[in-house]
Amino acid sequence: MGTYILWDVDGTLLRNGKDARNLYHEAIELAAGRAIANQLPHMHGKTDGQILTEALAIYGLEPSLHPVASAHLDDLSRLRHEAGMRREICPGVPDAMEAFAARGWTNALLTGNSAMRARFKLAGAGLDVDAFDWKHSYFGDVSPMRSELTIRAQEELLRHAIVIIGDTPGDDIAAQAAGIPFIAVATGVYSVEDLAETDAALVVDDLDEGLPAVLALIDGFAR
Repeated sequence: MGTYILWDVDGTLLRNGKDARNLYHEAIELAAGRAIANQLPHMHGKTDGQILTEALAIYGLEPSLHPVASAHLDDLSRLRHEAGMRREICPGVPDAMEAFAARGWTNALLTGNSAMRARFKLAGAGLDVDAFDWKHSYFGDVSPMRSELTIRAQEELLRHAIVIIGDTPGDDIAAQAAGIPFIAVATGVYSVEDLAETDAALVVDDLDEGLPAVLALIDGFAR
């Protein structure tokens, strides 16, 4: 039995992007072929698939535009990456990843992004994309609910210990749906106080100060 650490990307591995709302909106406008007033729903903790599904409904657009909008979202992310737009790594992340790997644990992803968007973000920020197990990572570009990802992860990694690290109550809800322990980091838009109201096994300000407690907790799960 091994141990898999399933990382969220936005707000957990990397600081949230400052222009994410406009990126989703632009992808939908390209799919629709016309300008649309920006009325995107609240996005934090949701998958790309859920955001696009909700936005298409709000805008009165056909659900069949979802794969077209998703493809544009990937392409816009590529263009931003090629233009040199870079995200900031959250505090303590490189040391945490190294400490996990040193213990024989596997770093992988459970993110609302597509695999392509995750790669662009991580590589652009300077994280080694090869440090993650992409075969056993889970992506939300199609899934409308994050819980679909956690349930699939639990089914596929049934013989292994699994821990999810994320920054939103949505991560906690999805983790609980699959019975996976959740560790919350307050490096996104939610505070320690907000995250303390979830069922998280542990809440830390960040992985710089909080790494010893995180390692101790996962050690217990991994035995």
